[in-house]
Amino acid sequence: MKEVRIGIIGLGNMGSGHVSNIEKGLVKNCRIAAVCDIVPEKMKRFEGKCRCFSDSRELIRSGEVDMVMVETPHYSHTTIGIDALTQGVHTLVEKPISVHKADCERLIAAHKDKKVLFGAMFNQRTDPHYTKLKALLEKGMLGEITRVNWIITNWFRTQRYYDSGDWRATWSGEGGGVLLNQCPHQLDLMQWLFGMPARLRAFCGIGKWHDIEVEDNVTAYFEYPNGATGVFITTTGEAPGTNRLEVCGEYGRVVIENGRICWTRNEIGQAEFLRTSESSFATPETWNVDIPANGNGSQHVGILQNFVNAILNGEKLIAPAEEGIRSVELGNAMLYSSMKGKTVEFPLDGKAYERMLKGLIKGSRRGKKEVKAAVGDFSASFGK
Repeated sequence: MKEVRIGIIGLGNMGSGHVSNIEKGLVKNCRIAAVCDIVPEKMKRFEGKCRCFSDSRELIRSGEVDMVMVETPHYSHTTIGIDALTQGVHTLVEKPISVHKADCERLIAAHKDKKVLFGAMFNQRTDPHYTKLKALLEKGMLGEITRVNWIITNWFRTQRYYDSGDWRATWSGEGGGVLLNQCPHQLDLMQWLFGMPARLRAFCGIGKWHDIEVEDNVTAYFEYPNGATGVFITTTGEAPGTNRLEVCGEYGRVVIENGRICWTRNEIGQAEFLRTSESSFATPETWNVDIPANGNGSQHVGILQNFVNAILNGEKLIAPAEEGIRSVELGNAMLYSSMKGKTVEFPLDGKAYERMLKGLIKGSRRGKKEVKAAVGDFSASFGK
């Protein structure tokens, strides 16, 4: 195989963006062989250029593609992903890989043939700010981590944004709010960098700033197995917003903010210093280290190129889809904790969350018939 034939399922904002990147030649050794959307008008410009389908199942079985990119509304990531994997088609799924943990488990269970590649579009794993922090952590240069804070509130959205589609910000159409739409990348990076917490307690504002039925304001407190703590704060209702990641360890503090990585490094570890210092108010001597990190990395293009390379020559995947269950579990746990008013222990009971979500869907302002009309009949996701 010299090139990978790509089928793009869903030509909304994300699907159209990937089309543009491929057509511009930004992704090498691949071509668009087929597209699929339930809105015929979106496929008109592809007529005569590639195969066009209105049903994802037909595209997957057409023999025209080597891989598919699933760029549809969230609930259908599960059903379309399962269909592609069981048909032996390499599958790259947009974030989140599923709406809730139980569906993630169903999707992952369908990946039986490991020769079939299964990836997720976690493009921020290519950002040098986070790859360099990960290298610091893996080399132990910060020592044992004691605290993590992430304030990510620069996701400001107006009411008009939410009113632009009746599927948006509904339990039945989208499955959640800021935790499922805007923050899956940060939740993925949290687990990728620091692992999963042992427990969390969260407080979610449901329609706090907007006329919506899902969360648009979240504050969560984490406790990690080693005793470290974490705070995660996000909202779509704060302007001007902040994006500040602060990590404290034995050998100082790293702050990622405004395109910079700043490490205030302890010359002597904090635990050793507080045990051995003969002064009551002394602190360790520090060095200020600026770690260079230019730009934001290859992002979507990089993840897609990596996936194509993995098909062609076995390159290691940057973002295996199986890891996508962790960010979904974090988001689910925050909502479950808030709605049940209690601390959630990990692993989260995925079935219990699914039952809660089904109840929310029943009371959603969008009915199941409307959902099917918008995204096709993907009822298998909640059919069992």
